[in-house]
Amino acid sequence: MRRLPLPSLWLAAALVLGACSPSAPARAATPVYGYQVVRTYPHDPNAFTEGLFLRDGFLYESTGLEGASSIRKIVLETGSVENERSISSQFFGEGIVDWKDKLIELTWKNQVGFVYDLDDFEARGEFSYAGEGWALTRDDKRLIMSDGTARLRFLDPETLKEIGGITVTDQGRPVDQLNELEWVKGEILANIWQTDRIARIDPATGKVTGWIDLTGLLPAQDRARADVLNGIAYDAKADRLIVTGKLWPRLYEIKLVAKH
Repeated sequence: MRRLPLPSLWLAAALVLGACSPSAPARAATPVYGYQVVRTYPHDPNAFTEGLFLRDGFLYESTGLEGASSIRKIVLETGSVENERSISSQFFGEGIVDWKDKLIELTWKNQVGFVYDLDDFEARGEFSYAGEGWALTRDDKRLIMSDGTARLRFLDPETLKEIGGITVTDQGRPVDQLNELEWVKGEILANIWQTDRIARIDPATGKVTGWIDLTGLLPAQDRARADVLNGIAYDAKADRLIVTGKLWPRLYEIKLVAKH
C-alpha cells in the first residue's frame, strides 16, 4: 500500500469537520430492466453475428470471422436466406447499417469499410477510418459507429467521414467494449461485449440511462456451443425489439420489464 504523509493540523481539523457534516446525497443507481420473451424466430447457429437490422420486413445480418464473413438478407419468420454475399477471406466482417438504397459494412482491423447496393449486394464503393470497426447504426441524419472503446463516432452518411462523437459513461465512469448498436426511440442501444447486458445511451450526452439485463435469455443447454450475446434489431412500425448472439440458434423478440 502506498503511504500518504500525515495531514497538517488544519487539514486534520477539516477532515473531522467534514466527517461531522451531513453527507452528500447518494447518487441514484442507473435503472436496470429485465425482459419478457414475446416470440422466438429461427437463427442460423453457424452465424457469427456482428451486425443486425430490420427493414421492410426483412432481417439483414452480417457475420464475422476471416473466411466466413458475409452479409445476408433473411426472411425473419422462417430464417431462409433471400440473398447473401461472402466477404473476401482477408477481412473480418463487422457491423452493418442501411442508408437510403445502400448497405454499409465495417471490418474489424483492416480500417476499411464497404458500401453495397441494398437490393442486390453489388459493390458500390469503399471508405477508410482509423482504428477498429465494431458496429453501426443510424438516426435520420448520421451514422453511429462503435470501435470497442467508450467512444461512439458520428459519421456523415454520404461522405462516411467522422463528424463528431460522444463518450459513453455510467455514473461518470467510461463504459467501453461497446459493440453492436441499434437506434431505438431516440436512444442508442449497445451490447457490451462478453456480457449479457445492453446499455441504453442518451445520444446527446453519452450517459447510460438504463441497463437491460438479458441473463438467462439463452437456455443453459444452448450455451455450450453458443458465443456471446450480440445483435439488436428494432422494427419501428411494429414496435418489435429483437436480440440474438453469435452462434445462437434463435432470435428473441423481447419486451422490457423494469427490475429496479
